[in-house]
Amino acid sequence: MLPAARAVPPGDRSALLADSDPAVRRAAALGECRRDARVTAELLPDPESAAEALRHGVLHRADAERCVAGRTHLAALAENPSLPADLVERLAVDPEGDVRLAVSLRPELDEKRRMLIHFTVDALTRGDVRWVRDGLADPEVLRRAATSAHPLLRRTAAQSPHLPPDLLDLLARAEDPVVENLLGVYHPDTPEEVLMRVYARLGGTFSAWMAETHPRFPREGLAARYADHPDGNYRRLAVRDPAATPQLIERLSHDPEVWTRQAAAEDPRLPLHRLREALHVPELASSAGANPALPEDEMTAVLERAGIPG
Repeated sequence: MLPAARAVPPGDRSALLADSDPAVRRAAALGECRRDARVTAELLPDPESAAEALRHGVLHRADAERCVAGRTHLAALAENPSLPADLVERLAVDPEGDVRLAVSLRPELDEKRRMLIHFTVDALTRGDVRWVRDGLADPEVLRRAATSAHPLLRRTAAQSPHLPPDLLDLLARAEDPVVENLLGVYHPDTPEEVLMRVYARLGGTFSAWMAETHPRFPREGLAARYADHPDGNYRRLAVRDPAATPQLIERLSHDPEVWTRQAAAEDPRLPLHRLREALHVPELASSAGANPALPEDEMTAVLERAGIPG
């Protein structure tokens, strides 16, 4: 990938724009078009460059009007920072939903104008709004996005680990499962109740695993709450509880759910006789072999059986 155009000295930019490799020339031009409408115009006839040039390049008004009239990559054009305001307004009422959605995400719109645009957002679409992503450490950008009624702005803001407490609290109460998932992945202070909702909704998925491994995921009280839960994903949580007894850990090592059995087999509170049994159970052997309570000589024996020098 080429460096950003602004980081390349002018002489080098000229050389790249004239390079013998068409892919290099195209990449250089896509960087240069962000400052030069002439380069943007030259890229528009190229099917491999047109959409990206329309999304980011400086535009001559005539080129913009021609693209609107010809309905050329309108969703990309609707993101363009240099698009004249009257053309933005025209695209805001375009018959295509993806075009209206792109307009609704433009950074210069105030909240009232943004929410007058008729757009729809899929319930599971993750936010990836560029100007918000570029400002995930900027307090002003975060506040604009997190307090917006636009779901994709809130979802993008939820990917910032820099959310101040009031915005974190606001997003935690947004009643948006995608926001909750993202907070669980990205924010170190995500509330326990949000992490538990993610886990309850997505047990067994990557997002649920991220929630469970989050430093604020609860531990105390899980045995009493979940050891007899009908769902094995919840019974597994009981192993996390510091108050879980060796007897409970042993019981869970016989659980019908393999993930629960494996979690119990890794726990140092598992009684030694059951730990030794687990070493010879195929689906538990790896977990039991990693148990720190396994005596050293038996760890050595496990390694030798696996052909690994002790």
